[in-house]
Order: sequence, then structure tokens, then C-alpha cells
Amino acid sequence: MVHLSNITRQHGSQILFQDASFQVLPGTHTGLVGPNGAGKTTIFRIIAGQEEVDAGELIISKKTTVGYFSQDVGDMSGRSALEEVMAACESTVRLAAGMKDMEAAMCEPMSDDDMAALLERYGTAVEAFEHMEGYDLDSRAQSVLTGLGIGPDRYNDPVESFSGGWKMRIALAGILTLKPDVLLLDEPTNHLDVESIIWLEEWLSSEFRGALLMTSHDRDFMNRVVTRIIEVANKTVTTYGGNYDFYERERDIRFEQLIASHKRQQDMLAKEEEFIARFAARASHAAQVQSRVKKLEKIDRIEIPAEERTVRFSFAEPPRSGDDVAAFDGLGKVWIAPDGRENPVFSGVSGMVRRLNKIAVVGVNGAGKSTFLKILAGQTDATEGSATIGANVEIGYFSQHAMELLDPGKTVFETLQEAMPLANIGVIRNLLGAFLFSGDTVDKRIENLSGGEKSRVVLATILCRPVNFLILDEPTNHLDIRSREILLDTLQNFGGTIILVSHDRHFLRLLVNRVFEVDHGEMRVYEGNYDYYLSKSHHCAG
Repeated sequence: MVHLSNITRQHGSQILFQDASFQVLPGTHTGLVGPNGAGKTTIFRIIAGQEEVDAGELIISKKTTVGYFSQDVGDMSGRSALEEVMAACESTVRLAAGMKDMEAAMCEPMSDDDMAALLERYGTAVEAFEHMEGYDLDSRAQSVLTGLGIGPDRYNDPVESFSGGWKMRIALAGILTLKPDVLLLDEPTNHLDVESIIWLEEWLSSEFRGALLMTSHDRDFMNRVVTRIIEVANKTVTTYGGNYDFYERERDIRFEQLIASHKRQQDMLAKEEEFIARFAARASHAAQVQSRVKKLEKIDRIEIPAEERTVRFSFAEPPRSGDDVAAFDGLGKVWIAPDGRENPVFSGVSGMVRRLNKIAVVGVNGAGKSTFLKILAGQTDATEGSATIGANVEIGYFSQHAMELLDPGKTVFETLQEAMPLANIGVIRNLLGAFLFSGDTVDKRIENLSGGEKSRVVLATILCRPVNFLILDEPTNHLDIRSREILLDTLQNFGGTIILVSHDRHFLRLLVNRVFEVDHGEMRVYEGNYDYYLSKSHHCAG
């Protein structure tokens, strides 16, 4: 299928991998993991033919079709959503047109030899068309779009009318409809809600027969979809059989074994070096000393990769708020569209947030989860009803919009210093370390950071203040699995109240103790954790 053997690739002076080999076999579902910047996207681009290797070779058979979904959807315009999806399957559509022409030609008079040649060409085309599952292309395009949350009422809307996140879904629908032999998915769940993620899980498990290679920061999704893991780290590529949980356990075991071997080798080297130092000056031992020096030169030194250190930062205990943190009564919101039309989001929503609650706000896309959080955070006014914030409540609000408010010219360190004007340099560095900024990275300018890095900066600026009510809208969106674990640990130990929207089910399962579901304009409250909500609501997948 796809074989990469002894590949080496470097960007500038940074070596991503050296003499690395792995393969993507037919029908396998593989997760691609590794720290940010290790070269995961480069591997996708190499297989998709968008980048070359510096050394080694990529073997991929001529007939293999590769579909690559990346975070960069490019320019979309001039077509409807459904046409855009069909355009991704251009080769299938072209083949169908060619078959039609051949069928028409068969009705015309021609010599036996020409007819035989035409029939042979037609047979080859039909075989290829069946391999591409061309006969149900239309219905497949529609069902994939619907599964990803774009229903029949929006098939014919122009792509320009969709926001960035929805364009991502259209691009993803195109690649899935194509059903390539090798499907490369780079963070496919990033812009999906829980319903669409569950649909995609089902589709990949039951509908897709090809080989899948994907990255995802959603641990639950990864565990359900993949049966092997390829890790890109420390300039090499390692394959593990099993899902993400299995890989994590196995990786830790291998790391402990490596440390033990390293220690044994260090002890042996120390003994040999001591012998050489002791007898180097004695002529009687010259031959022995020489042979030991040669032996040491030949030894392959075991190197321990710089383990990604996790700094623990203990956040100051937040000031105590009153027991009633927020109360809302008959809350409603109507957005007025640019053309003056009214878009009601929800109405008649009542409830109470109590001190130390950790609440998930759930509901389908467009149900008004973010709007509800905005009203609580005082970022927008309700159209009807009231929201009252309790006594001594200090709010920390995180939204995707907050990343755009960072000053692009400032460094990471300066941004934090501004948020904590009274803290000394050591405290600021320590906090940044807890959010994975250390060494030179604290001097990077905001404009040069990735989405995940910006997210971590914003979270650090919120959590360093004495806040006792965190309102978080998709805080995990751009974070990799490791950053999510650190944030989860911080929030589990947070001594205040939390209300959040997130589509990371692993995160919700380990954090929340109440669930507010916004559905068709009303709110239902579940007095239990996320699993309790799943068992009691109509969502039995989870």
C-alpha cells in the first residue's frame, strides 16, 4: 500500500526524522501521534505527494488513490455545498461522463475491431468506476454531508455563506465521499460537535474499507477508531499495535526499560573509564588499556530523549464566592441578522449555578451554548429575562475570540507579565512552564505562535488571576492530548466554580458533576456527571 523506508527529512537545521521506516497497510486504521512540531503533518504531506523526502524512498502503487484532509481548506467559492463535495470526487464524475460517451458511441456503426477495442476500454472504465463506488456517489455525498451536520435544507446554499468551521466540514465531506484507498485525516474532529464526531466514528468503523492514517487530539475518538499507533518523536518513527490507551501504557514501559539500560551502560562505562585512567601511564598494561579504549569507541551510546517535563504550578486558592454563583430566570436571546431578520436562539431558560459546580453545557451546534456563556460572562445582553451574578464572584472567561485579542507584537513572557504586574520573574516563568513554555519559547512573539500555543497563553493569563468562576468556551479546541491532560489536571484541582462547553468527551467525563443541555430553545438540567447525562438523555453513544 504505502511503504516509507529509511526516510530522512529536515526543515532548515531541524532534523524531523532520520532513517525512519513504517508502512500503511490495506484496511488498517492507524493513529499518528507525537509532540507538536515533531513532523506529523510532514508525513501526511510526503504521502500526499506535497513534499519530498531528503533521503530514503516512498513506495506507493500507481493505482492507489490518496485523500488528504488538512486544516487548510483553501479557497472555496462559486459552488453550492453539495457541488463542492462532488467536486472533490472529480475523477469519478469525469469517469461517469466518459462512460456515457462510450455508451453513446456503441450505438454508432463501426468495425468489429473498433467495437472490440471500445468494449475493452468500457470494461476497464466500469471496473474503475465500481472500485470508486461511483454508482452511489450522489446518495453518498448527501448522506455524508447530513452526517456532518449540513442537512438537505442547506445542500444548495453557496459555500461562501458558511463560516470557517462549516467550510471545514464541507471539505471533510468531500474527502470522505471520495472513499480513497488511503485516507489521511489531520485533526478531523477539530470543528465538529459531539453528534458529528459520533457519526464520523461510526462511518469510519462501518463504511470505510480503505486504509486510514489520522491525527486527533480527541482521545475517545482515537481509541474508538484506530487499532495501531505510529509515533513520531525524537527523530524516529515507532509503530505500536493497539489503540491510544494501549500505546500510552506501552510507551511508558519502554521508557522505563530504556532508563534501566542507560543506567547499566553508564555503570559499565564508568568502570572501563576508571580502569583506563588508573593504568594509562603503566607500560605493563598498555595493550589492555588500548583494547578497552577501542571497545569504548565502538559502543553505541544509549541516549535518553529529553523527557517532556511537566511543571506543576500550584494556583493560589481563589477567593471564596457566595454559594449562589449565578442565577438566570426566563433568559432568552434573539440575534438580529444584518438584513433585519430575527434569529431566536433560546428562550425561557432558568436555573442556578452553585459554588464548586463543574458544569458542562451541551447541545447540538447552533443550539446557543456559546451565546449562553457570553450572557453569563457579561459579554452580551439577554433579550429577555435576567442573569444575576452572585456576591464576590470573580469571572475568568475564555473564548476562541480571546486569542484574537492578544497583542501580536508582544512576547509570551510580556503578555503574562501584563496579566500579573506584581509577580516576580521566577513566578511568571514557573507558571509558563506549567503551560509548556520554557527556555526560548517564552520570548516568542504572539504573532509567531500556533493556535494551540495561543490557547495556552490565554488560559495562563486567565488562571493566574484570582478568579473563582471560570466560563470556558471550547478551551481544548487547539490543544494537543498532552496539553489537554495538563489543563484537565489544573481544572480538577481548581478551588472555584466552572461552567464550560467542550466536545472532548474524555475531558467532560473526568471533570464535570452537572450537565445543562440546551435543546430546541429550552434547557434541561442533569444532576450528575457526564456519563449520567449520557445514560439519561437520548445520546446513548459516548
